[in-house]
Amino acid sequence: MKLLITGGAGFIGSHIVEAALARGWTVRVLDSLDSGLHPRPPVFDPQVELLVGDVAEPDTVDSALRGIDMVCHQSAKVGLGVSFADAPDYIRNNDYATAVLLAAMERHGSTRLVLASSMVVYGEGAYADAQTGRPVRPGPRDEADLRAGVYDPRSPETGAVLIPAMVTEDAPLDPRNVYAASKLSQEHLAASWARSTGGSAVALRYHNVYGPRMPKNTPYAGVASLFRSALARGEAPRVFEDGAQRRSFIHVRDVAAANIAAAESLAGPSAPGFRAYNVGADEVRTIGDVATALSTFCAGPAPVVTGEYRLGDVRHVTASSGLIKAELGWAPAVGFDEGMREFAAAPLRGE
Repeated sequence: MKLLITGGAGFIGSHIVEAALARGWTVRVLDSLDSGLHPRPPVFDPQVELLVGDVAEPDTVDSALRGIDMVCHQSAKVGLGVSFADAPDYIRNNDYATAVLLAAMERHGSTRLVLASSMVVYGEGAYADAQTGRPVRPGPRDEADLRAGVYDPRSPETGAVLIPAMVTEDAPLDPRNVYAASKLSQEHLAASWARSTGGSAVALRYHNVYGPRMPKNTPYAGVASLFRSALARGEAPRVFEDGAQRRSFIHVRDVAAANIAAAESLAGPSAPGFRAYNVGADEVRTIGDVATALSTFCAGPAPVVTGEYRLGDVRHVTASSGLIKAELGWAPAVGFDEGMREFAAAPLRGE
């Protein structure tokens, strides 16, 4: 197997590189090595072929695809961002670059794609009525509620506060910020490419990924990185809302293993046209749990719950990963305490 990994120098991509090499696969990486993301040049295994370039440039992608059996597309601009002014950059790096890649794959007769997607395509996760247990789809949270410290969504029908449930792949897709819209657009592009070309694509909807090589504190970093960066400065992690936001925190090595399982499924005779899978942990944890665990394992100050909020944030998104377990045989192997203890001691990218 000769695998092209876009964004292979990044947080998740670099772990996929290691997992693919461990399988004995031949790996080519296409990465821009943007100095803002990689303040120090990454060190690659000598077996890796590195091409430095932009996925949004057709000539670069044409060169990268020569002789490739499968593409693992990890390159993207991530995170909630600073403001809507980031929108053109998200569209260029996520949607336009994906369109360039898929068009090049058609030219080269490359028919197998693993796509990095995200839980953000769901918007708010799954919820139920507290009295009846009936599934209810909430609308956006009201800012008056957030100011008053009422953080959980309400039923649009009754106004009652809803209780969270596990979100499955057939849940309605409802992106609520620019990053989320760009990730859903990537899925739609991949599905359209598969229908048009007869190709096969698997989109992996990552939940909250953490672990070694996570980017250092930036406006685009994940919450675990923000907490870890604060503790490295000797500061207490600042937890928004009340810290009870539920997430499926998943270790980066488990995410890499999911990519390998997806790639292997595409190599088989019954590869799907397009399929999406949640990739999340079995344990439901809160953002407050993460802050507390990292403070403990870093021997740092206790978290501070601020009550602050951001309108683009969602309250609860917790994954059911039953589908990928049943169909691809993947399951997370790194437990919460084990993973957080390792992460507390691991350097962040940029340190």
